[in-house]
Amino acid sequence: MLPKLFMTTIKEKLSLAIESTPDTILEQVLDYLEYLKAKANNFPTDSAMSPDGEPILRGSQAKDLLKFANSWQGEDFEECLQLVYHTRSQTDF
Repeated sequence: MLPKLFMTTIKEKLSLAIESTPDTILEQVLDYLEYLKAKANNFPTDSAMSPDGEPILRGSQAKDLLKFANSWQGEDFEECLQLVYHTRSQTDF
C-alpha cells in the first residue's frame, strides 16, 4: 500500500481505512454504501420502499434485524403483521 502522502484517489484512501476498521463498523459502512448507491440510482424497481420512503435494501441478514428486537410500540401489531404477510416476497433457497 502506498504511503498517505502519495494516495490520490478516494478508493485508495478507502482501502487504507478499511484495513484498520473492525468488521462491526464495516457492516454499517456497507449498509450505508448500499443505501447511497440505491438512492443514486433512484431506487431501482427491485428495491422495496418502506412507508417513510426509505429503500428496503435486499441482501440484509437476520442479524441486521436484531437492532429492532423488543422495540415494538403501539397497539397495531396484528394489523402490521397482516401487512407483512400480504406484502412479503418469495424467498429463493
